[in-house]
Amino acid sequence: MTQDTWSIGELAAGTGLPVKTIRYYSDSGLLPVASRSSGGHRRYGPEAWERIRLIRRLRALDTPIATITQVVTGERTLDDLVSSELGAVQERLTELRWREATLKALDHCAGEERLRRLEVLSRVQRLPEAQHTLTKHWYRELSAAMPRRRLDIMIAMLAPEPPQDPTPVTALAYAELHLLIATPSFTRWTQDHDEEMRDGPAFYAEIDEAAALTAAALARGLPPGVGPVVDAFVSAHARARRESDTPAFRAYLHGLVSRSSAFDPRLERYWSLVGSVTGGRVLNMTVAHRWLTDGLYLSITGPGTSPSRTPLHTP
Repeated sequence: MTQDTWSIGELAAGTGLPVKTIRYYSDSGLLPVASRSSGGHRRYGPEAWERIRLIRRLRALDTPIATITQVVTGERTLDDLVSSELGAVQERLTELRWREATLKALDHCAGEERLRRLEVLSRVQRLPEAQHTLTKHWYRELSAAMPRRRLDIMIAMLAPEPPQDPTPVTALAYAELHLLIATPSFTRWTQDHDEEMRDGPAFYAEIDEAAALTAAALARGLPPGVGPVVDAFVSAHARARRESDTPAFRAYLHGLVSRSSAFDPRLERYWSLVGSVTGGRVLNMTVAHRWLTDGLYLSITGPGTSPSRTPLHTP
């Protein structure tokens, strides 16, 4: 007659596991008891062998017993387990890479600079919280009049995700972003276009078009000059202010943008740091603003003049 139940001792002998381990699995609900012997001893059915094989394989991956219990009882699928464990491992690896990059950033520098870097880098050692701080800051500072889609795009640019495999340079750059947003009055520049915001959606739609044209011109290495990029930029501001695109208005607009806090050295530094964090994948808005300002000046004075950010005159 074929054997259909086994004792703990028989399972131990057949699997090479200690009796106490199999008993622990049984007490934890991992190995259901098929029956009891006449003496009250546990007997296990054929499924126990497969269960033990699965348990051993998962334990080899350091999977907690509680998690294994959820899998064998059907509370979680093996796919769910693999996905969640992989996510946890990747998160841990990111933490370790950041720790490595932090230590390298502190390794070869003088004492005073090391202390400064230590203070800055300590701000971003808890990455999810650090990213939340950066994102929350910009959602709070940018105008609610901005269309939601554009606001989200701006936040993605201003609060880039920390790189998962940072170098000492990118780790320090990401930390420096947090230092800058803590600077008093740093975000005053976000109010530069309050007047235009009275016609927010239309204004920003046109500004986005001008920004796309500017990005394309910068990518091609084109110098500032008269053309559709500047025309689109001027048109957006003229419509928002209920003005016509005239030389006088261009001179007035040049006076505004050339005095803009977009030329604040701190803001230039911020966008430069964003570039370091993202590997240059985000348009440097300070560079774009300067390019447009110079192009606006040339559209007023004509080719052959030197770009200037000094206001010409106000109509």
